[in-house]
Amino acid sequence: MEFHDILREFLTENEMTQAAFAYKIGVKPSQVSEWLHEKAKPGYDTLRAMATAFNISADYFLGITDTY
Repeated sequence: MEFHDILREFLTENEMTQAAFAYKIGVKPSQVSEWLHEKAKPGYDTLRAMATAFNISADYFLGITDTY
């Protein structure tokens, strides 16, 4: 699965808006929109912030594992 699919699934499963997700990881909502529309991907520091903010492995967002 591609990153944008993983992120979309995560947002849906957690009933979270793009804005709420962005706020929690410290980025602008427009950045999350770019990820979802395949215009960009998060860098290392942002990926680390995502994993830390939600207390899950970065492997989930990388598509290495299906569970978080």
